[in-house]
Amino acid sequence: MSFKRLPPLNALRAFEAAARHLSFTRAAEELFVTQAAVSHQIKGLEEFLGMKLFLRKNRTLLLTEEGQSYFLEIKDIFLSLQEATNRLLAMGAKGSITIALPPSFAVQWLVPKLSDFAEVQPDIDVRIKAVDSEDGFLTDDVDLAIYYGRGRWPGLVAEKLYTEYLIPVCSPGLLMGAKPLDTLDDLKHHMLLHDTSRESWKGFIRQFNVLGVNVNQGPIFSHTMLALQAAALGQGIALVDNALAGPDIAMGRLVCPFEERMVTKQAYYIVCREAQAELGRIQTFKNWVMTKVTVETN
Repeated sequence: MSFKRLPPLNALRAFEAAARHLSFTRAAEELFVTQAAVSHQIKGLEEFLGMKLFLRKNRTLLLTEEGQSYFLEIKDIFLSLQEATNRLLAMGAKGSITIALPPSFAVQWLVPKLSDFAEVQPDIDVRIKAVDSEDGFLTDDVDLAIYYGRGRWPGLVAEKLYTEYLIPVCSPGLLMGAKPLDTLDDLKHHMLLHDTSRESWKGFIRQFNVLGVNVNQGPIFSHTMLALQAAALGQGIALVDNALAGPDIAMGRLVCPFEERMVTKQAYYIVCREAQAELGRIQTFKNWVMTKVTVETN
């Protein structure tokens, strides 16, 4: 048994919309195309089928007998496709989701909030995978990731969580010590704690023209959470991401002694594969994260 090639889907969509509205103009508005495009699609479909589907009579668009019969079949098919899509998206809104992210972002920001997500989305099981590498692609077992960079990763949809700025933080006890922290010039009397490298403090000192500070002193920590812990223990002053320092500042473990802050060119982004960006549970988790971070950083 041989089957004739099916007509193009775009032509069928144009026909179904035009037949339902009995108007090329209203079909074009629904499909977000021009009236000429709808007319072109209908003409191509009629040529493919070898018969007329529409008639114009007294400026009114009418279906031919063949067009009416075809429309009754087509509209049921499109309705079935829509229902199947809705069922699939409903299934996608349940199940498990795996998110990969840097350990510090996990510990300082995401993990303390997971109970909130579980309360509003009990059907989605969240799995956390702490990773240090941000190589620009997702492994098969990961649905979403938090990357730090400039937002350009080929094949991935990236949405910036917030505009990052770096702030100096220290233990409240350090403010009550013998060495004051009234101005940035007082930094020269304290140990600097470095988050992954000395570059952040170098940029901060350069931007605010602070003199007499030895940026090459002080320990370097592999993760932000370690620098924050050292600062909370009174070991020095750390220059860290505003959102990651937020929980410790809110709890009183850390304070920000200065008003100066340094905006960075990089930021944290939530990323996923282009093909899965609209999948129910992925979109649900992304929306929840964006809502949470917007509330906390505004």
